[in-house]
Amino acid sequence: MQRIVTIFTLLSVVLVMAFSSCGVKYGFSGGSIPENMKTVNVQFFENIAPLVYATLGQNFTEGLKERIRSQSRLSQVDGDADAMFEGVITGYDISPAAVEANSDRAALNRLTITVKVKYTNRLDETGESNFEQSFTQFREFSGLVQNQEEGLTRQIISLLTEDIYNRAFANW
Repeated sequence: MQRIVTIFTLLSVVLVMAFSSCGVKYGFSGGSIPENMKTVNVQFFENIAPLVYATLGQNFTEGLKERIRSQSRLSQVDGDADAMFEGVITGYDISPAAVEANSDRAALNRLTITVKVKYTNRLDETGESNFEQSFTQFREFSGLVQNQEEGLTRQIISLLTEDIYNRAFANW
């Protein structure tokens, strides 16, 4: 019995020492923003979707600016900048995601937002980091959209701006 306790104690000490000497640090701030990039310009994203949510363009534009402000060292400017974001909101759709049993009513609905983004890195002479791409995200919900629309759009904007930021600056 004494031998088992000694082996267990020794094994525990070895494991604690092994794991305490290992460390991995993950960081998502800044990504691979070039050192010489100092400024960014985020232009207003107009909502041209057939179904219109009145404040979506303003909320999305401010959401992207806030994402860049909080996760990078870049200064935002109105004129010429080292990096530029421009685009339009092309989709704002509400569709049924699941139908109730024995009924034709939707038990679950899906709110989907699509944004077309053009990113230009003016410091990249090759143009390899530039892109023009559509990004889509959605959230499912039950009940009336009017009661949840603001919160749902805020969640979707957060997901979209994360995708756009990662595509532009984290090479994901």
